[in-house]
Amino acid sequence: MSETLARFGRRRALQVPAALAVVLALLLWWLLPLGEDSPHGTVVFSTGVKKGVYQRYGHLLKAAADEDLPHVRVELLSSQGSQENVRRVATGKADFTIAAADAVEKYKEEGGPGAARLRGCARLYDDYLQLVVARDSKVRKVADLRGQRVAVGQVGSGVRLIANRLLTTAGLDPQRDIVPVSIGIDTMDKMLESGEIDAFFWSGGVPTSSVKGLSQRFGIRLVPLGDLVDKLHRAGGVGHYYRTAVMPVAAYPAAGPALPVTTLAVANLLVTRDTVDTGLTEGLTRTVIASRDGIGRKVHAAQRVDLRTAIYTDPLELHKGAREYYRSVKP
Repeated sequence: MSETLARFGRRRALQVPAALAVVLALLLWWLLPLGEDSPHGTVVFSTGVKKGVYQRYGHLLKAAADEDLPHVRVELLSSQGSQENVRRVATGKADFTIAAADAVEKYKEEGGPGAARLRGCARLYDDYLQLVVARDSKVRKVADLRGQRVAVGQVGSGVRLIANRLLTTAGLDPQRDIVPVSIGIDTMDKMLESGEIDAFFWSGGVPTSSVKGLSQRFGIRLVPLGDLVDKLHRAGGVGHYYRTAVMPVAAYPAAGPALPVTTLAVANLLVTRDTVDTGLTEGLTRTVIASRDGIGRKVHAAQRVDLRTAIYTDPLELHKGAREYYRSVKP
C-alpha cells in the first residue's frame, strides 16, 4: 500500500508543474492577444499641419502603436489636411490617415484615383468650424467678411473645403468677395495678432492649442455660424455631413463672447485602403480605442472616441480588419 501511495505521489508531483506550465502559457497568450500573428512591417500615417490636432493626435497614436504593435514601424508624414490625406491613402502614398467625412465624400463624388478602395476604421471625434476675429472687429456674421483679408486654410486642407462652402452659402464668392489668404493654423494666430489678416477660419477639435493660446494673449471673438447649417443641408452633396453644434465657453474661456457659440461640426474618420493587411488594420483599430484616455489627456478631442459610435464611418464601409476588431469586443 505504501509503495502505491508513493507512486501516486510522484505522479501528482510531476503533473502539478505541467499543469502550471499550461496555465502560464494560456495566461501569456491572453495578455498578448496578437500572439505570434502580430503584424509586421512599416506603415505610413499621414497627419496634418504643424500645431494642428491631426498632427498631435498622429504623434500620440504612433507612440501607442509602438507599444501595442512592437513589430510594426509607423512613419508619420505631415500634410496640409483632410483633402491631401484622403488622396494620399487612396493612391497608396500613405496607409492610414485622419480625414473629415466631407472631404472623403467630396473625393468619392469627384471620382478621385483609388476612391473605391477607401475604407473606414473608426469614427474618431468631431471637428468644429471656428471663425476667429479680433474682439473689436465689426464682423458679426459670415456675410460681414466682404472685402476682408481672411485666412481660409491651405490648398488641400479640410478647413479650405468647409470655409469655401460656408462663404458661398453666405452669398460671398471665396475668390472675389474676400481677400483669401492660404495659410495654416501654425501661422493664422500670429497674423491675426499682428493685423496682417482680419479673420481666419479653422476646423479642428476644441480646444485647439493655437486658438486657445491666442485668446490668452490677444482679444479675440468667435463668430456664430450655426445659422448657415440648414442652408448647407439644402444644398445637398457633402453638406449632409455637417451638423449644428455648440462650442462651450469652457473651450476658450478667455475669448468673447462669454456665451456658448453656435457653429457646425463634421466627423473625423480613421481612413485606410482595402488592400492594407487585415491583421494590421485590426491591431491599429484596437490601439485607437484602447488609447483614448491616454491620448485624451493631451489632446482633448480624443476623449470623444467612443466604441459605441466608432463603427459609423459613413461615407466609407468598414475595412475587414476593423470589422473583425469590433466583432471581437461585441458584448
